[in-house]
Amino acid sequence: MESYKREFIQFLQGAGVLKFGDFTAKSGRKIPYFINAGDIKTGAQIAKLGEFYAKAYADKLGKKATVLYGPAYKGISIAVSASIALSKEGLDVPFFFNRKEAKDHGEGGVFVGYVPKAGEEVVIVEDVITAGTAIRESMSILSNLEGVKVAAAFVMVDRKEKGQGEKSAIAEVQEAYGFPVYSVVDVDDIVEYLEEDPANAENVARIRAYLAVNGAKA
Repeated sequence: MESYKREFIQFLQGAGVLKFGDFTAKSGRKIPYFINAGDIKTGAQIAKLGEFYAKAYADKLGKKATVLYGPAYKGISIAVSASIALSKEGLDVPFFFNRKEAKDHGEGGVFVGYVPKAGEEVVIVEDVITAGTAIRESMSILSNLEGVKVAAAFVMVDRKEKGQGEKSAIAEVQEAYGFPVYSVVDVDDIVEYLEEDPANAENVARIRAYLAVNGAKA
């Protein structure tokens, strides 16, 4: 396993973002592990998370100028921290996020921050994709921006689960909307990491059993 993947998984565990147990995902599925960016609680942690996203961005998009979109609520801090990390590497990208409810006073509208203009490209930053529900919600919101194209999406972890059919949620999103979805690590990396310690045998078995039922076929 590449060193940065190991470092990232250790970071997720240390920050309490990666947990094992019994959880319910946004898709409604009962899952044996949970990844929650909402558990990032300190300046040092969110700064570190932004650095991982910035590294992934640079690896996949280089110095491409885009606008970062962080879906409310967890995506907001990711977009801010990633934009800060990118600026430190010489790429100053604007960011924005949505309100859960449109504001009907003051400046109004559903977006906060930089609002992309026609011809500009957006990169969605999310914490995780399970069934693709959150990305589809984001695309519905972003469809209100005329002439704006989504260039890519970045998530912490590819859970490699079925979407609405037998294909992975990421594959379905890519086919439906025509942009790539990148992850820092995937569930296989997490399993490989856990297998290095025999104390994790139960969690490994539960994840494998879950994927046997809900894992993508392609």
